[in-house]
Amino acid sequence: MDEATVNGIRLAYRAAGNPDAPPLVLLHALGEDSTSWEHVIAACADDWRVYVPDLRGHGRSDWPGEYSFERMRDDVLGLLDALGLARVALVGHSLGGVVGYLLAEEHPDRISALVLEDPPAPLPANREMPVRPDGPETFDWGVVTGTFRQRNDPDPAWWANLTAITARTLIIAGGTASHIPQDTLAEMAARIPGCRLVTIGAGHEVHVTRPDEFLAALTAFLS
Repeated sequence: MDEATVNGIRLAYRAAGNPDAPPLVLLHALGEDSTSWEHVIAACADDWRVYVPDLRGHGRSDWPGEYSFERMRDDVLGLLDALGLARVALVGHSLGGVVGYLLAEEHPDRISALVLEDPPAPLPANREMPVRPDGPETFDWGVVTGTFRQRNDPDPAWWANLTAITARTLIIAGGTASHIPQDTLAEMAARIPGCRLVTIGAGHEVHVTRPDEFLAALTAFLS
């Protein structure tokens, strides 16, 4: 793992592939880390320079105790700056998808292509606070408590600004087996200019449960 100091914290990341190839950034889901993308990294490394950070509060990055989707968005932007990456393709799963579309809204010039894997839409929800599990934690539980209100009552600007995304965008939905309301993903796709929506009935972890179908959709879109 490499690391960069971003917004006062240490952000760990992996880099793979030809350094001269176009950059591709992969953002993991809540409670996961860069290792969740192993087979995607392997499949993309021939054609892309792949960068895979552990988001704050996860993996080998710092667990600073201060969490919000905006902080994570700004961390990713800071990492792009630290690495000298002016414009990237970005793939985000779930929480990483929220971070990805917020970055694409706020800094559309930095994202050339955007792939959102079963992301929570920025619409009001009525989720119950998850129960903290027993045993050692693989990530900072403060991420859950720090982002819970934002998931249930997101800033209305997040929805309004989906129209500001200029990147070519693909939403990969998990179908009825996912806990994400699929109708909200269709609404998102209709709001993002030129967005495509593909449903792979794998549940929420599409790239893990149906890796071949996920990679086929991803590589076809990116190419």
